[in-house]
Amino acid sequence: MNTRRGAEQYERELRQALLHSTFGKEKKEVPTLEQFQERFLDHARTNNKVSTAKTKADILRRHLVPAFGRLKLDQIDTAKLEAFKAQKVKEGLSKKSVNNLLTVLRKLLALAQEFGELDVVPKVDWLKAPKPEIDFLSFEEAEQLESLAEPGRWKAMISLALNTGLRIGELAALSWDCVDMTAGRLIVKRNVFRGHLGTPKGGREREVPLNERALKALRDYPRRIDSPWVFPQRDGGFIRNPQHTCSEAILRNAERTGLRPIGWHTLRHTFASHLVMRGVPLKAVQELMGHATIEMTMRYAHLSPNVKKDAVRALDVVRPRGTLGAHDQEGIA
Repeated sequence: MNTRRGAEQYERELRQALLHSTFGKEKKEVPTLEQFQERFLDHARTNNKVSTAKTKADILRRHLVPAFGRLKLDQIDTAKLEAFKAQKVKEGLSKKSVNNLLTVLRKLLALAQEFGELDVVPKVDWLKAPKPEIDFLSFEEAEQLESLAEPGRWKAMISLALNTGLRIGELAALSWDCVDMTAGRLIVKRNVFRGHLGTPKGGREREVPLNERALKALRDYPRRIDSPWVFPQRDGGFIRNPQHTCSEAILRNAERTGLRPIGWHTLRHTFASHLVMRGVPLKAVQELMGHATIEMTMRYAHLSPNVKKDAVRALDVVRPRGTLGAHDQEGIA
């Protein structure tokens, strides 16, 4: 700077800075993914359910940090994303699973942009994953499982799952103060995931009517006066890890009744499928299932093949004489 050449160089740099409005603004060091991950997880723990935050942490630890951890966030570009996708497919992950990893990565990058750590979020091209097939029991299989299940807690839980569509975590968190036998309804307020009580998936409470089968299951199941939970453990507390604790029970009961191996979610699919097959409107099914969007419920739409036929047949109804459409009225006028 003390030389003439240095002064001229400084003047050129100053002019460029003023021209591009960058004078006085030092370029911020972009963190690596590994450095930023804790801020992302803190945000998840604050704003997401415990289960969602845990899933994000697992995906970061197992997949994203090993692949991108040492890279600065602005070095994660489309080319690196494509290489990551190809590698995960080679490792045997399904396209849906790869998309789940990309979803977490994109959310991390979007949060970094929101926090001012990243200027541009790279474009993510999702893999086209086939829609998963829904496994559900036929009417006969559901009847068989419900009638032949082990007496006691498992029989009551199976019957309630088949007739309300509650998730296994919601069954484990069901308390008697949420059950109104007189009015014939229950309120889904809580869900259990890995020992934690939280809100149901979707974050909203929902009311589910109880049919006669569900009411009978609850009446026949002895209530423990020392516990507020409908299906308590031996110590009177709620089932802390139902996804693990109850999986063996449903497999055992399926084998007992001569059915294929199934999970608790099969009973939830069965509830929704049977409603649609009985002609219940998809909007009502959505509300009963607690789906956040109708797209989730549309997975069951193919089970109601007569809906479209019935819809267009409505146009075959003979219009009463003297009834004019708007077009006809315009012609008269």
